[in-house]
Amino acid sequence: MKRQELVKMNLEVFSEKLDNGLEVYIVPIKNKHNIYATFSTKFGSTTNEFVPIGEKKLIRVPDGVAHFLEHKMFEQKDGVDPFTFFGENGADANANTSYDKTTYLFSGLKNFKENLCFLLDYVQEPYFTDKNVEKEKGIIDQERSMYQDDPFFRMYEGSLNNLIHNHPIKYPIVGTHESIYAITKEDLYKCYNTFYHPSNMFVVITGNVDYLDTLNIIKENQKSKNFENFSKIEVKKYKEEKSVVTKKQEIEMDISIPKVSLSYKIYIKDLSYNLYEINNYIIYYLDIKLGITSKLVENLKRDGLIFEELGLEINNIDDYLLINIFAETRDPDKLVSIIDSELCNKNVLEEDFERKKKCSISAILTSSDSIYRINNKIMGNIIKYGRVIYNDYDLINNFKYEKMVDIINSISFSENTVYIINPKNK
Repeated sequence: MKRQELVKMNLEVFSEKLDNGLEVYIVPIKNKHNIYATFSTKFGSTTNEFVPIGEKKLIRVPDGVAHFLEHKMFEQKDGVDPFTFFGENGADANANTSYDKTTYLFSGLKNFKENLCFLLDYVQEPYFTDKNVEKEKGIIDQERSMYQDDPFFRMYEGSLNNLIHNHPIKYPIVGTHESIYAITKEDLYKCYNTFYHPSNMFVVITGNVDYLDTLNIIKENQKSKNFENFSKIEVKKYKEEKSVVTKKQEIEMDISIPKVSLSYKIYIKDLSYNLYEINNYIIYYLDIKLGITSKLVENLKRDGLIFEELGLEINNIDDYLLINIFAETRDPDKLVSIIDSELCNKNVLEEDFERKKKCSISAILTSSDSIYRINNKIMGNIIKYGRVIYNDYDLINNFKYEKMVDIINSISFSENTVYIINPKNK
């Protein structure tokens, strides 16, 4: 077992890769009265073209299959409902599917061993039938319809679709009406057998646990199970164009105030920095320009152009960084023009950069007090960077103003799209 310190956070991460390939990360936090356990697979909605395990040809599964699979894992052959099990054993349970992973989780201090074993068991015991798959389609399609009634969800989904030509991040995580009803039991088993192998999964446990006891629980649980030999998964690579698909789109919904998103497609492949640096320096720049304490936001509120802070979402895909900025405003076109002008004016004061750096360091230190933030940090690191970043404090403490300026001056904000939702009958 490896033992590594999270620098300046007074925490240690105990990690081990089991014989079956499962990676385990345990962070004991003794002053907490709770435990947070997550069990994740590196399989999300953007993985829809791959070579199934044991086969030789690339296949394409319907959009939304990862999310559908998440739903079906909660139906067990023995009829035990995981939510009921965890509730009766003093824990809260949930699951979620993102673009690049699916996570099953519980939190609770009571009956930890029973809950942890059950988490591992139900995720590793799929039960799909034609009947229960067919039954789920209406439930998931109803969930999809609910999302379509949410204007910010529609705007976010529409913006990605307008930014991206080929990469499957352009498609909804939940799928479409047509793709949901196209999913079969065979699709689910092919995805499960390929991506739910222990070698493609990892467990993260944070909170009031003993790391040796916890590791032994997991080892004993896994020892009783048999898995096929794992081979590297072949997933389709997409060649994405630098341009956006659509520069502007407007729709109408039953809302009272217009909503707008301004989204950028930033080509980062040619930058001479690693992804960690690129992401953080650009986030600093966006925070300086558009953050809650920025002069721009203060002026926009004063002038009545916005009523709350600007929303911000960032995604990485291959050679690109995708930036989505959201707002509610009575004058979408004017707001978009102001924000775009601000971002294209790349002048930033060094004192503003240093202030943001201090805030970032402070956030790192305070996150050590949250079992959820530490767990999410480890999960995010594994998915985004392929490893846990143990020295965020040192890395960020050594960030330089000149590097941020160089990165910002090396990227372009010219490829963007605007998505506006207007009130009906305006």
